[in-house]
Amino acid sequence: MTDTEPIEIFSVIRERRSVRNYTDRDVPDEALRAIIAAGIQAPTALGLQPWQFVIVKDRGLMRQVSDYCKPILVEKIGEEARSGTEEFLAALKSPGFNIFYNAPVLILVLGAQEAVSSVLDCTLCAENMMLAAWALGIGSCWIGSAALVQQNPDLLAALKVPADHQIVAPLIFGYPGPLSPKAVRREPQVTWIA
Repeated sequence: MTDTEPIEIFSVIRERRSVRNYTDRDVPDEALRAIIAAGIQAPTALGLQPWQFVIVKDRGLMRQVSDYCKPILVEKIGEEARSGTEEFLAALKSPGFNIFYNAPVLILVLGAQEAVSSVLDCTLCAENMMLAAWALGIGSCWIGSAALVQQNPDLLAALKVPADHQIVAPLIFGYPGPLSPKAVRREPQVTWIA
């Protein structure tokens, strides 16, 4: 390989998108293990590797988390009313809407509260997981609003989140249904200092 020869990772990075439409097909446990194995290759400050993972396949529990988070989100979005939130707000008010978009799997990336770099480390881990999933033909989406479940001790217990950890990245995974076109990326503002 030469310095200018592209490798497959660039294609995966370019093509990956947040998926909000899933088929009913189950994601094999081996694929989930491979996704987590890719996640833990992320760099961590001081090599602490402050993560734990909870894999949730219980759709009833996912629905409970969604139902808990939805009214809190409606209240928060209502307070911040800004352009672009109208469609999501309407969806949140619909009884049938699920913040997990009916994905078959939710993986919670948990960060140790004692580790100062926990949020950054787990964020890097989560991105690795989403890229690995895409490379396997599996869609993903970071459902940040699901972290609101941390306000509910009963649901945290049902999700088996240890008291000394916090939810950093609630990630859904599944095989994508029909996808809309990926949003065009704007050219970045780059300043070169030589």
